[in-house]
Amino acid sequence: MLDIKFIRENPKEVQKAAKNKGGDVDIEKIIAVDLNYRKAIYDIQNIHEDINSLNKKINGRPTEEQLKSAGQWKKDLRDKEKSARDFEEELRRLLLQIPNLPLKDVPIGDKSKNKIIKKVGTPKKFDFTPYDHLELGETLDIIDVKRAAKVSGTRFGYLKNEAVLLEFAIVQFVLEKLTKEGFTPIVPPTLIRKEITERLGYWHGSKDGITNNEEYYWLKDPKENQEMYLVGTAEHSVVPIHKDETFNEKELPKRYIAFSSAFRREAGSYGKDTRGIFRVHQFDKLEMVSFVKPEDDEKERKKLLSLAQDLVLELGFSYQLVRLATQDISFPVAETIDIETWIPSQNKYRETHSISTTTDFQARRLNIKYQEADKKNYVHILNGTAFAIGRTIIAILENYQQKDGSVGIPKVLQKYVGKTSIKPQK
Repeated sequence: MLDIKFIRENPKEVQKAAKNKGGDVDIEKIIAVDLNYRKAIYDIQNIHEDINSLNKKINGRPTEEQLKSAGQWKKDLRDKEKSARDFEEELRRLLLQIPNLPLKDVPIGDKSKNKIIKKVGTPKKFDFTPYDHLELGETLDIIDVKRAAKVSGTRFGYLKNEAVLLEFAIVQFVLEKLTKEGFTPIVPPTLIRKEITERLGYWHGSKDGITNNEEYYWLKDPKENQEMYLVGTAEHSVVPIHKDETFNEKELPKRYIAFSSAFRREAGSYGKDTRGIFRVHQFDKLEMVSFVKPEDDEKERKKLLSLAQDLVLELGFSYQLVRLATQDISFPVAETIDIETWIPSQNKYRETHSISTTTDFQARRLNIKYQEADKKNYVHILNGTAFAIGRTIIAILENYQQKDGSVGIPKVLQKYVGKTSIKPQK
């Protein structure tokens, strides 16, 4: 949520930024409702002053005229308080529809305007015809999508044998590295209340609104009579962990590394993306979340991006960094930089990591602050992928495959897996 004072002082900037993100915000209406709300509050204060003044004048029994005035003022007060509540609720609803403002370096436009800012490493070349991850997974008996389809439908998969060992090797590798960097390991809930989704703001960027967002799964708890959402990434339940709390300044930065399953309907995907486990409805993920002071936002962005790149490099992948354009970043985000890892079977780089800042946008909606001297300020909240495990396993299988059908295991993971390669079943 944007600061209403900032909107009053910069209406054209807010209108333009929303348009750049593909939104349509009625700034004039917001300003008008805000003005009506402030006028109602002003009138309420005046009525209270009139009532206090009358009470001071009454000496003994009030006169009929004084009683009549008191009665009218009380009625006026009830009416103005109702108007103030109505204007406040309408203003809140309108403010929730305004996206976060993109940072100045974010390219303007749709995803065709995304900008490659760095390439690292050389894409893997083979002296034999390489297989894709599903062919390798089935040959090695470590991925099974056919049986998963019988149980759960399309776009699900079983990880088996060494694929399971790889998953938990990746988890252990990340936890060992990031806990040394001061991150608190956490396994968060995967179900969150509808109110929390509204505060996060991701769902406001959809045409269908919160309840019917086509990318996410939701269910209704009949006992509690409330809607619940399955998280699409761990940040959905980690970011609101400090809702309505105030950090001591010395506690910042506060960093979490979360391991969680993620659930996405991924509506509209097709082709190679739906083959195997590249774009599935359920996957596991390691996500970094940081709470920092506003002046440390840029430094934290660089830190999260650097850590993510280190992780990719330690697994031996080539990759590129991409700064996403305004219409390709999500509703609450001010900047996103993706890491795209080379996937041989697709002969291109594919997104495996995203590093984003939401500045103070989500903090305002969730009321997360920090105490600085004699005042409280909103924190800045950032998030970044450590590893989306399914796609990481895909990258390992395809980049480390050997001519004999085996797959090498990246050196940094070998001690956790307990072997140096995965060999075909005899």
